Amino acid sequence: MTFIPHLISPVLALTPAVVSWTPKVGLVMILCNVVAIAIGKATIKYPSEGRGLPNSSFFGGFGYGALLGTTSLGHIIGIGAIQGLAASGAL
Repeated sequence: MTFIPHLISPVLALTPAVVSWTPKVGLVMILCNVVAIAIGKATIKYPSEGRGLPNSSFFGGFGYGALLGTTSLGHIIGIGAIQGLAASGAL
């Protein structure tokens, strides 16, 4: 079992830099979520399928599944954008 630390240490060296929350970081995440919701609005065939939200007019007619899916995609895009912008020095 002595080979395991030799396999794990290169993976631990690849950890990304930690970005502190600032209003710029929040704005990037919000913009990425808006983009993901727009992508979902354009591509989801039945966005209101399943359980509805309390006031669907605020959520573009999305059901729970579509809203969770689009905001999850927005957070995935957002963390990539934030890490990329931080690595390039823009944040």
